[in-house]
Parts: sequence; structure tokens; C-alpha cells
Amino acid sequence: MNPDLRRERAAATFNPELVTHLLDGSPENTRRRREIENMILNDPDFQHEDLNFLTRSQRYEVAVKKSASMVKKMREFGIADPDEIMWFKKLHLVNFVEPVGLNYSMFIPTLLNQGTTAQQEKWLHPSKGLEIIGTYAQTEMGHGTHLRGLETTATYDPETQEFIINSPTVTSIKWWPGGLGKTSNHAVVLAQLITQGKCYGLHAFVVPIREIGTHKPLPGITVGDIGPKFGYDEMDNGYLKMDNYRIPRENMLMKYAQVKPDGTYVKPLSNKLTYGTMVFVRSFLVGEAARSLSKACTIAVRYSAVRHQSEIRPGEPEPQILDFQTQQYKLFPLLATAYAFQFVGRYMKETYHRINESIGQGDLSELPELHALTAGLKAFTTWTANSAIEECRLACGGHGYSHCSGIPNIYVTFTPACTFEGENTVMMLQTARFLMKSYDQVHSGKLVGGTVSYLNDLPSQRIQPQQVAAWPTVVDLSSPESLTEVYKLRAARLVDIAAKNLKAEMSHRKSKEVAWNLTSVDLVRASEAHCHYVVVKIFAERLLKIQDKSIHTVLKNLFLLYSLYGINQKAGDFLQGNIMAGSQFTQVNQRIMELLTIIRPDAVALVDAFDFKDVTLGSVLGRYDGNVYENLFEWAKKSPLNKTEVHESYHKYLKPLQSKL
Repeated sequence: MNPDLRRERAAATFNPELVTHLLDGSPENTRRRREIENMILNDPDFQHEDLNFLTRSQRYEVAVKKSASMVKKMREFGIADPDEIMWFKKLHLVNFVEPVGLNYSMFIPTLLNQGTTAQQEKWLHPSKGLEIIGTYAQTEMGHGTHLRGLETTATYDPETQEFIINSPTVTSIKWWPGGLGKTSNHAVVLAQLITQGKCYGLHAFVVPIREIGTHKPLPGITVGDIGPKFGYDEMDNGYLKMDNYRIPRENMLMKYAQVKPDGTYVKPLSNKLTYGTMVFVRSFLVGEAARSLSKACTIAVRYSAVRHQSEIRPGEPEPQILDFQTQQYKLFPLLATAYAFQFVGRYMKETYHRINESIGQGDLSELPELHALTAGLKAFTTWTANSAIEECRLACGGHGYSHCSGIPNIYVTFTPACTFEGENTVMMLQTARFLMKSYDQVHSGKLVGGTVSYLNDLPSQRIQPQQVAAWPTVVDLSSPESLTEVYKLRAARLVDIAAKNLKAEMSHRKSKEVAWNLTSVDLVRASEAHCHYVVVKIFAERLLKIQDKSIHTVLKNLFLLYSLYGINQKAGDFLQGNIMAGSQFTQVNQRIMELLTIIRPDAVALVDAFDFKDVTLGSVLGRYDGNVYENLFEWAKKSPLNKTEVHESYHKYLKPLQSKL
């Protein structure tokens, strides 16, 4: 063990194991998660190749091999609970993306959400065992987040009782679905349903694309890989073109909407119900943002405790770079954000399951808010985590740029989350639509509930867009309640401004849609402020439930740093709205600097509490034992370029040149 890390761990003011239990949900969850991780680590079949030294084709092959062995192992070990499947996959795949991943994350959940009992009986069992390998084909070359623009058609032919699936244009080719290029043999295809001469919008169809047994594309199907990307090397994101390809009527998922044998369309109870899969994946992505950022923080904080550089006091030994205030200011707010997102991820998961149960009993009242909340928080957390992971890399200096740090891989694997499952700006505008609806409800005298209940106070405050209160409140900078309140006022103010600007644009005789576009920057700001408030609120509420004093203290410090740093970053909003007095900002800044010093002794223990195994981090710089330099040299020696002492290109190109000189 590196002596610096040993000292850091001994100096912590709390027991990181207790925080791990908190993050996992219970000591029992931690025990079971580790049991599953150790099953894998002690399994002789679990060889971990360093993916940094493999070609794209090799990475794909290793990922498929891992996926196949994983399905076998999960059967062997009897792992069926969704949480346990996730722990198992996270460690088994390490930092690989999984070509069959969409079978489990999209194909099966769509069957469960939208398939009838008979359809589930037909397809679920084979897809769980990978006889059917499914993907989810929604995005097309010409349209992504704007679903109504999708061009693939499914036209019903009552004579044969079949749907004819067609890609009528080059832009209608399905493009990007993971696992589509080479791995999947079925896809849930989203297409515009046409029956009896009328288009009824997007519906989901199960489409076989490759022959079981030979894996060759079926007649009428053109399918392949879309080529190399920024990351995700081992994923065969694919294209799919269908030429008047026929499937049986029963292949339309008909739990909600139906087409009768004669072609009569039966519409669903609520057109929102088909959002189920997307809402599920978006709530999962909030947890993914927390995990990826937590990994990057673990690497950067540990490395900053091991790395010595420069001097603070002349003539003294070089300090750990974690002792520099600038390094703390870079990293500790990100660490606080990682904790905030961990709690938000858990909250989203619980909320999703709770509301899903109500929907199952026919209560759809909370669906609009769930949809708005998952869209907004998905955007808010992925945007924040995305830039924060890059800040962690930069905080590691030169070595951060090397793949040995593990951070470039975390970054390129995470960054697509800002785009997939709904491009983030569009997601923020969906949240804004819900905020504007709620705002209008309040102004017509109705009360609103849930996370937007703060809008109920607006009419009574008679807010002018320029001020929330006649005089700014003095905010207690060490009270979670008080800080949550100022975030709430900021959200209310920005929602109010966006709503008034939208009205003003409409009063200039502009249509609602044109007015919406001309107000969209304000609308996104309002959504961001709303999401920021929700994150602060969830974090503050989580603190109230913590019994252990030492843990409450350390997490409260992280809460204060997260909130105050956010106020500092968005100072204009708090000042303009008269939410806080200008004079308080000096105090905010001072308090942030104090918190950096207070958090410093606990920084390593706080990242240890995330409890990532070294293989999961995939980082030489973030190793638990801190033996960075010895391992850095060993890692470099394994580079394929070092297989020969003299590279063949020397003999081919340089030597002839030198002999002529």
C-alpha cells in the first residue's frame, strides 16, 4: 500500500463502510453485491484483457464472448433480480459496452411494457436465453429525438393479415441502434402504422431480421455496422433497411393499441403509456451519470493523494497535489456532485417503481410529472457528469490523457448519454412544457403537486419578472433548509420569466409554436433551474434520514459545498432575482474555501466509499493500493508497438532513406 494513501485512510473522520451501505441501500445489499463481484473475480473463466491494446474487431469479439459467458454464468449462479443482474454485468463486462445489452435494457422491457400476455409467452423466454437477441430500432438516419418525424411505415394488409414494413427513403433507414449491426436477430421496430388508408402514428413491431441458426439477414432486410465512433468500439451500432418486408399481424405489440384482423384500429387508453420503456431507461441513466462521475472522482482524488509536485513552502518536500487549494476547488465540488447524483439516482429508481405500480392499477395521474422529471433530470445529470468527467481527467495532468488513467474510456463511453434516449436540449424543453402547463394551472386557480408545488406560491407573491421579493433574504449558509429554499426561489423566478416571455411573444400575434422557439433559451434555463432545485431538495431530504453523527457531518459538508458552489456558479440568477444580497456572496466564497479544508482529510475515504473494484475502474492512476508508477511502467511495456524492438516500418521506409544520404 502506498504510504500516502495509508495515511489518508487512517486520518478519515468516518467509517467509509457505513457510507457504502447507505449508497447501496442497506448493509445486506452491500454484502450481496460483493458476494456477486467475488463470484466473478474468483471465476477462472474471468480473464480480463486490457481493451486498450485491442483492435475494434477484437474488442467486439471479446465483448460478444463476455456477453455469452455472462448469460451462462447468471443461470449457473441463479441471478435473476434486476439489481443483481446489474451488479453482475457491471463487473463481468468491466469497462466493455455490451453488444447484447439492448436485448436486456430495451427489447425485453418493451415486451414487458407493451406486449400482451400471449406475446410475452412467445418471445420473453427465448430472449432471456439469447435464442432471440433483440435490439430497439427507433432512431433513423434523418430523425432521432423528434419521434413524429420518423418515416418507417408499417402498412396493414387485411387479405394476408400481415404488416408490410418499409423504409421508403434513405433518411428512413434505421441508424444507430446498439447490437443491430452484427449481433441481433430481432428488433423492436418503431414505425408509422397505416391501416384502412389512415396513419395512426408510431407503434412498436417485433421484426425478425436474421435467420436463427445461420444468422444470415432475411430476404428484404439490409443490415450492417455504421462504422467507427468516438468511443463504444465494441458496440456494433447498426443500420437497418426494410424493403416491403412482411410480418404477421401478431407481431405488432398490442397490450394497449390494437389492429383487428379486418384492419380496424383500436386506440389505447392513454397514448402516454407507450413511453414506459423510455422513462425506465432515462431514470436508469441518472444512476449511470452518478456511477460514471463517481468512478472519475475516485481516480482523480486517489491520484492527487499519491502525486507529489512543486512546492507550497520553499525548501520543504514536494506536497501531495491534493493539498493545493486549486486542486481541491477542481475536485471536491465534483465529488459532492457525485454524491448528490447517487441519491438522485436512487430516488428516481424508487419513484419509477412506485408510479409504475399505480399505472398498473390504472392510476395515470402522476405520469406527466414522471415523464417531465425523468426527461429533465436525465439531461441535467448527464450534461453535468459529462463535463465533470473531463475536469477529472484534466486534474490528473499529463497522465490523465493516457488510456492508463481509465478516464478517457469512462468519458467516451458515458458521453453518448447526452444524446441517446432523447437529446438533452429537447429533454429540457419537454420538462419546460410540463412547467408551463403547471404554471398555467396555478394561474387559473388550481393547485399543483409534486416537485412543482412551489409554483402555487407565485400568484400570492405577485412577482414582477425582475424581483422575487422587495428585499433579499439573508440566507443561513449552513442550513440545508435555507439553501433548498433559495434554489426553489430561483426556479420559481426563472419559470415565471419564461412563462411571461412566452406570453409576450404570443401577444405579438405569433403562433404558439413560433413563440415557443423564440422563448426556448429561457425555457431551457427554467428547466435547468427546476432540476437543480430538485437535486438540492433530494440531497437535503436524504440528510434528514441519516442517523450516524459522523456520516451526517461529512455528508452535510458535501451538501453545503454542492449547494454553495452552485450558487457561486449561477450568481447572476440569485442576484438579479434579489434572492440573495450581493454582500452575501463574499461569505459564500469564504464558506466554500472553508469547506475545501474541512473535506480534505476525508476525500480519499469518500471515494473509497463508492467501493469500486480496481478492475471496474480500469485505471493505473486510481488503483486502491496507490502503486501508480511501478504499474504505469509495466502497463506501457504491454503496448503492441513494443512487441518487436525494431518496427518493420523502419526497414521499409526509414532505412532506405538513410542509406541514400
